Amino acid sequence: MSEFLPGLQQGYRPRRGADEGQPWPFDPLLVLAVVILGGLGLIIVASASMDIADRNLGSPFHYVVRQMTFYAAGVAVGWLVVTTPLERAQRLSGPGLVVGFGLLLLVIVFGTEVNGSTRWLSLGPMNIQVSEFFKIALLVYLADYIARRGEEVRSSASGFFKPMLLLAVAGVLLLAQPDFGAAVVMAATVLGVLFLAGARLWLFAAASGTAVGIVALLVLSAPYRLERVTAFLNPWADPYNSGFQLTQALIAFGRGEWLGVGLGGSVQKLFYLPEAHTDFVFAVIGEELGLVGALTILGLYTLLILRGLVVARVAEAAGRTFAAYLAYGIALWMGLQVFISAGVNMGVLPTKGLTLPLISYGGSSVVSTALLLALLLRVDHENRFAQRHRRGRGAWRT
Repeated sequence: MSEFLPGLQQGYRPRRGADEGQPWPFDPLLVLAVVILGGLGLIIVASASMDIADRNLGSPFHYVVRQMTFYAAGVAVGWLVVTTPLERAQRLSGPGLVVGFGLLLLVIVFGTEVNGSTRWLSLGPMNIQVSEFFKIALLVYLADYIARRGEEVRSSASGFFKPMLLLAVAGVLLLAQPDFGAAVVMAATVLGVLFLAGARLWLFAAASGTAVGIVALLVLSAPYRLERVTAFLNPWADPYNSGFQLTQALIAFGRGEWLGVGLGGSVQKLFYLPEAHTDFVFAVIGEELGLVGALTILGLYTLLILRGLVVARVAEAAGRTFAAYLAYGIALWMGLQVFISAGVNMGVLPTKGLTLPLISYGGSSVVSTALLLALLLRVDHENRFAQRHRRGRGAWRT
């Protein structure tokens, strides 16, 4: 198989006659979960968006065609990443983070306002959500930082708080947009990775407590954030104003019952449920596919995340620190994003503008997720061929 995947071997090349019996270059369960979620995402976006696209744009397949284009772009850039050795990404971690901070500043000055938030840079016909790509730069840099200063992270407060300072700066820039949801996900991911890296528990507890305090202060300081928090506690108190999105989402889940009303049969997507093909796509899943369909989607995400953690653990056991903590970061980010997006749809968390990875409509979300998954697949590939080489089976040589 590998002879058809140029650039994947990270410096290894097969001996003549050794092609037979070569292993599949990626975790098959990981690939299967990604492919199924991507395929289901295209179908669900088509179902959720056709009516609104027909009414607003006169073309029922507008969002579907664009989503297919985003998928194609994600596969293309993902292929470039998965065929590039991780050491190159590690070398570019510092410059990449600088570029990421520059883009966050740029979007504040020159960004395009959509629904009251300035989160997008306009590039002709496309709007790019900068925070989606900043998270990649941050995760790569954090993994490189732990690889270089792991002992400092584990033994001293300075080693722990240096990346937290970068996170604080990023949080201020994100809140200036404002993009509260992205700031929360990034903060939780960074804290999780540092915890896995062995940071002292009291430092982790202090940082977590400080973060919770800051979040509470931010919620109380902005009326719209406080309204969101109070609205999710009792959306039926004001179902036509602050609780509108959540009540419509809950109605969707209620209509779906066990097996759903059938693909394409959602009523809530017909101009009742705002952002049915983006932030609230999970509610459409619940209505059309029912509890069984929603649990199946969550099961696929669980499989993807668990396989990602296995990939990270294998890399860590082999002493490949950068690869390990990059994979840990990707798996944690995926888990948090899915948890918050699904939780918002089900009314267990306050409303946030977060997409459901691989399923929700959106170019920046699709392409950035493809890049992160490509990095995870690259870690897995290098794990597999490094293991095969160490076993001395004679199939590979440098």
